[in-house]
Amino acid sequence: MSSTQYTKKIALIDCNSFYVSCERLFNPKIRKKPVVVLSNNDGCIISRSNEAKTLGIKMGEPYFKEKDIIVKNGVQVFSSNYSLYGDISRRVMRTLKRFNSDIEIYSIDEAFLDLSNFSDNEIENVGHEIRSIVLKWTGIPTSIGIAKTKTLSKVANHIAKKKTIWCC
Repeated sequence: MSSTQYTKKIALIDCNSFYVSCERLFNPKIRKKPVVVLSNNDGCIISRSNEAKTLGIKMGEPYFKEKDIIVKNGVQVFSSNYSLYGDISRRVMRTLKRFNSDIEIYSIDEAFLDLSNFSDNEIENVGHEIRSIVLKWTGIPTSIGIAKTKTLSKVANHIAKKKTIWCC
C-alpha cells in the first residue's frame, strides 16, 4: 500500500521568447519564421524566435552587428512594444494564479509558484496542465522547471527549455 506524498515543490514558469511570442499573437504570418524584437531605440536584440536562434543571431547583440544575417535570411524585425508585453504578462500571471494565488512574479515573463499542495505523483501532470492552460488562455508558450527550491527550479527550467517540463 503506497501513501500519497507531498513534498516542497517550487515551479518556475518562464514564457518562451516572450516578446516574440507576444508579437506572434497579433501577427500570425510570422509564426514559424525567424523573428527578433529590438530594445528601446532599436539598439539591441532583446528577444529571438527559435528560428532566429538557429541562424546564430545572438541575444543582446547590437542590431547593426546582426543586420547582414537578418537581411540575408528575411528575419522579421520589431521594435519593442512594452505596453503590449505588460498586458500579456498580466494575463499570464492571472492565469497562473489559478493554480496557487501565492505567486511571486520574478520578471515580466517569469514567476515562481509553490505547487506543494499537489502530490508528488501528480506534479508532472500539473506542469503539463499549467503549460496547456497558459497557452490556451493567453497564446503564450511556456517552459516549467519544478524543484524543492527556487534556485533548483531555475536550473530545472533551463533544462526544461529543451524538454518543456523538468522536475528534480
